[in-house]
Amino acid sequence: MPDNVGVSEARHVLVLPDRDAAEAVVEALGERFGVGEEPLLVRDALAGEDDAEDAQWLVVLWDEDERLDPVALDEFVAEWEGWREEP
Repeated sequence: MPDNVGVSEARHVLVLPDRDAAEAVVEALGERFGVGEEPLLVRDALAGEDDAEDAQWLVVLWDEDERLDPVALDEFVAEWEGWREEP
């Protein structure tokens, strides 16, 4: 039996159009949702693109207690022209 059976891998992946938006989201998450743990910020280059401008930024939040409302996160990230990916 795998070690992770019964363990929730609750996380949210927020996709943002640029680094400035991603950094603003990270800062605002603590204020709006009380997120204490620093989210992971990742640059996601689009396939086949060499230009640094052609990248999305991901903000990954772990939510083991499943206390973050996905609908509220959708509305929140839309303020920066982003969206929430289903894991």
